[in-house]
Amino acid sequence: MATSTIVLIVVLAVAALLLIAALAWLARTKRNQHRHVEADKIRDTAKQETLHVKQQEALAAETEADVWAAQASGLQQQAAARRVEAATWRDQLNEQWDRANELDPDSPTPVSPKSAEPQHH
Repeated sequence: MATSTIVLIVVLAVAALLLIAALAWLARTKRNQHRHVEADKIRDTAKQETLHVKQQEALAAETEADVWAAQASGLQQQAAARRVEAATWRDQLNEQWDRANELDPDSPTPVSPKSAEPQHH
C-alpha cells in the first residue's frame, strides 16, 4: 500500500470519527433542549394546578369548619332540648313530692319539692 493511501485512510477515519462525535453532540444538545422545553411545560402546568389545589384545600378547610359549626349547633340544640326535658321531669318530680306531702302532711320525713331530698327536723 502506498503511503498516500494510508494517510488518506487515516484522514478519512479521523474525519468520520469527528463527524460521528459532532452528530452525537448535536443529538445530545437537541435532546437536552427538548427536555428543557418539556420540563418548562410541566412547571407551567404545575404552577396553574397549584392555584387550583390551594383553592381545593381552602374549600376543604371551609367545609370542615362548616361541619364543626353544624355539629356544635346540633349539640347546642341537643343540650337545649335536654335542658327542657330535664326541667319538665323536675317539675313532674316536684309535683309528686308535693302530692305526697299533701296526702300525708304528718310524714316523719317531709320532703322539699325543690330539692327532692328528705328534710331532717
